[in-house]
Amino acid sequence: MIRWLLVIFLALLLIDWFSPLLHKLGFGRLPGDLRFRLFGRPWFIPLTTTLVLSFLASLVSKLL
Repeated sequence: MIRWLLVIFLALLLIDWFSPLLHKLGFGRLPGDLRFRLFGRPWFIPLTTTLVLSFLASLVSKLL
């Protein structure tokens, strides 16, 4: 259980570090990524970006 929490924490940390680079490449603005404001707070749900990045990570892991 602790191992999975550590993996999730590290994955979120890497995503946070690489998000400016990914935003420059167009990720986060794909069709299917939801941006809306609720209760005065902006919300962002990157559905399509998550699918694309998961596919790319899967492809890389298969090739290695």
